[in-house]
Amino acid sequence: MPLPSPADPAQLRRNYRQAALRRSDLAADPLEQFRHWFDQAVAAELSEPNAMVLGTSNGRRPSARTVLLKAFDARGFVFFTHYQSRKASEIATHPQVSLLFPWYGLERQVMVLGRAERISAAESLAYFLSRPIGSRLGAWVSQQSAVIGSRSILEAQWQAMQRRFAGGEVPLPPAWGGFRVVPAEFEFWQGRENRLHDRFRYRPGGEAAGGSAEAPGWSIERLAP
Repeated sequence: MPLPSPADPAQLRRNYRQAALRRSDLAADPLEQFRHWFDQAVAAELSEPNAMVLGTSNGRRPSARTVLLKAFDARGFVFFTHYQSRKASEIATHPQVSLLFPWYGLERQVMVLGRAERISAAESLAYFLSRPIGSRLGAWVSQQSAVIGSRSILEAQWQAMQRRFAGGEVPLPPAWGGFRVVPAEFEFWQGRENRLHDRFRYRPGGEAAGGSAEAPGWSIERLAP
């Protein structure tokens, strides 16, 4: 019987020992907990700590891709894309989505479930103008998710856009902008030894500080790994 190949995925494993996650460690507000972990991911100099896997569905099958988080606050998590892309088309008919932050270097992940909605044109413009000139031109060049015959088509369009906007500002493309994912559920996962991971889920329904009916809190549940 041949020896297992080093590339055999069944032979790839590691025991997670970096940290534990206890109920007493968690903030009452999941956004505060997310901010704490996000800051730690940045401080640890992880590659692309703002990368998140966006899951969508067309109603028959799911799809997923990595996008970049560009803002987050009490309203939700913001990313940008072409509004005629596959993800945007699926969101238009099925706005319930998932986000996954895979912070492998810290043996952690965070999942967010919620509803995606377009942000305002003013918000999209403010972010667009903060991008490097090459990224702004790229937003005009790529009709995201459209079938193209070759890379030379993109390169020709790039040259055309450079000529079109030479000597002036690059305006916001009409079909480009942001989405905000309004969270309905969070899950924080910390890898532990022997696959006995720590998982905690936040769902609306707990009592907010001060008991305000206008600002309902979150219930926190430990989940089996």
